[in-house]
Amino acid sequence: MASSPPTSGMAARRKVPRKRVRLLYERRISLYSLLVALPGILVSGILIWMQSWSTESKLALSLLELLVWWALAAALHEQIVRPLQTLANVVAALREEDYSFRARGATTGDAIGELSLEVNALADLLTDQRIRAIEATALLRRVVEEIDAPLFAFDPDRVLRLVNPAGEKLLQQAAVRLLGRTADEIGLADCLSAANEALVALPSNSLSSSSSARWLVRQSKFREKGLPHTLVVLSDVSRALREEERRAWQRLIRVLGHELNNSLTPIKSIAGSLSARLAEAQLYPEQRHDFERGLEIIETRSASLNRFLQAYRQLAQMPPPSLRKVALFPIVERVVFLETRLAVTIFPGPDVTLMVDPDQIEQMLINLVRNAVEAALDLSPANGTQSDSGTGAEASQPQVTLSWKVEDHGIVLTIDDNGPGLLNPSNAFVPFYTTKPAGSGIGLALSRQIAEVHGGSIELSNRSGRRGCQVRVRLPRT
Repeated sequence: MASSPPTSGMAARRKVPRKRVRLLYERRISLYSLLVALPGILVSGILIWMQSWSTESKLALSLLELLVWWALAAALHEQIVRPLQTLANVVAALREEDYSFRARGATTGDAIGELSLEVNALADLLTDQRIRAIEATALLRRVVEEIDAPLFAFDPDRVLRLVNPAGEKLLQQAAVRLLGRTADEIGLADCLSAANEALVALPSNSLSSSSSARWLVRQSKFREKGLPHTLVVLSDVSRALREEERRAWQRLIRVLGHELNNSLTPIKSIAGSLSARLAEAQLYPEQRHDFERGLEIIETRSASLNRFLQAYRQLAQMPPPSLRKVALFPIVERVVFLETRLAVTIFPGPDVTLMVDPDQIEQMLINLVRNAVEAALDLSPANGTQSDSGTGAEASQPQVTLSWKVEDHGIVLTIDDNGPGLLNPSNAFVPFYTTKPAGSGIGLALSRQIAEVHGGSIELSNRSGRRGCQVRVRLPRT
């Protein structure tokens, strides 16, 4: 049985496919241009040398013929290659998003002309689409900038890629410092982890928000360059919630006021009538004293309860503000002049004019300054919650200061005292809540209501690093 031949020799003799060498398009055009006229050149050359002319004439005529041949081949090459190069440059410009180039010689009835027409039409279409895209992008950017709600866009790595001016104002940083940072670094991790349309608490110093603002989080998904992104829009619902809460308190006050008035008026009248008839009654001195004392207590407490009730009705029946232009300094000066228990120090800020109801603003400042003075006069360590980091002289002397400064969209009035501070800041604006023995619990609630109907806000906080409370009132200038 014959043995099989070795495989190594077969592998060596196996033919390797050779790659076909293909000339460039321009070289092929040049070669074809020369070959087209080559038969005619050969025939004419033979005919020239068959003539009985002199050798010099034959050489000159042959050289002239070759020169004309080369010139015609070069012209043919130019007519074929140049339009294609022009079209290639136009297409390259379109790829680079430069739509100012157009192909020449765009005419119908010609192959190159029709191709030029189509390329020019494509350039016009891309130009129109680019203009529309630029206009749409500019409109979108303008809309995003004008939206009052803070808007943020995060990539899959939770890195901030877009923020509008409202978002910059909320975070109190410019966009150039925010972009490229993660949600954890800028304090918005809760917004990304929260469910859609959930409420989150974020600190804010904007004109329309307090330090305990609550925000409604809306999330949506979009894609950019194929990657999923998250769009987060925040809506400040603190004022809406407070307004609803205030309406609930107003309804409750109206109902209670109506019922209590119906009862207090006859009680006070009956107590007065009984006091008048008591003088005619025959009673022992001890009995008369007891009856007179009891009726006096009933009448006094009824009148006190009626005054208490009338004070609460101010919260439910505050009239709308009558706005007019007024200077801030005279209002502050009058408020400080009315306080006689303690000399309030004024640190004047810039001269500003506000569009406000001066009576309501004055009443608001009277309430706030009165609270600050009463807190500063209460310097007993047993009542304080703040550690005093100041000097002994500063701690022993009650102090209240009032100042203001101008910010982007309004002014900020600051009232500082060195009292015991806030025991429960979250309940400070709750109607009926008070820590004063003779307080009604409506001063701060009424003050915040006045600030908000003017488009402003009030913030209360304990002073940082020292004893006392700080009140910040924000009001728009217009």
